[in-house]
Amino acid sequence: MSNDWTRAYYDGPFHLPVGGPSDVPLVSLVFVQSKDGNTEIENPEELGGGPVDKHLIYEGLSRAGADAVLAGAKTAGGENTFFSLWHPELVALRRELGLARHPAQIVLTGTGCIDVDRSRVFNVPEVPVYVMAGPVGCCALERAISRRAWVHVVPMSGEDLRPPLEYLTREHGIRRISAIGGRTTASALLDQGLVQDLCLTTTAREAGRPNTPLYVGSRPPRTTPIVRKRGADGEYPILFEHLAIQR
Repeated sequence: MSNDWTRAYYDGPFHLPVGGPSDVPLVSLVFVQSKDGNTEIENPEELGGGPVDKHLIYEGLSRAGADAVLAGAKTAGGENTFFSLWHPELVALRRELGLARHPAQIVLTGTGCIDVDRSRVFNVPEVPVYVMAGPVGCCALERAISRRAWVHVVPMSGEDLRPPLEYLTREHGIRRISAIGGRTTASALLDQGLVQDLCLTTTAREAGRPNTPLYVGSRPPRTTPIVRKRGADGEYPILFEHLAIQR
């Protein structure tokens, strides 16, 4: 997947995962971590990924081919938060792929602890939102969601993420998901064998809350490198690794 602009800045085409089970979406994790392996920080830009990571990877190639972007409630709850692409060349690439202007928004929440009125994710009527929620979350969000016809609840039973993802593929045609955090969501997806690949940017800064790696479970995933690239921006040196998750 590429166009002339992305090939110039990424130095080649971007790999899209293929294969995998047909009944669930292909899921890519997208994370930036500090030099010392931390991923949590109030302002993610302070991790030091710089404009190349933000515009080319995070808001760019990792979403250009995705039907939807998935995030946990904490990540999706910001007043100005909306997960899409903005650079004209990446918007054009998405259009060339025959996809909608904006990816659908998927929010994962157990308790429904999110301010729907405040979060922009829930307030763009032309973009569908799917809330994967447990029973408590469904009850907590029922009233706010009932006033938004474009927001759909996908009930969860327990912690098994496969059934709601199967539903999204079967009923809404969602076949590729870019999952952007947080760490609990990423770890659950990995532990349940639902992730195909990881887009990981490592910066040159020591930053973030200590001891906040992207994976918080007990069985760290095994990975195989697809590509490794170093950024050429001297102000924001980064290492980008695209890694296949071994199953």
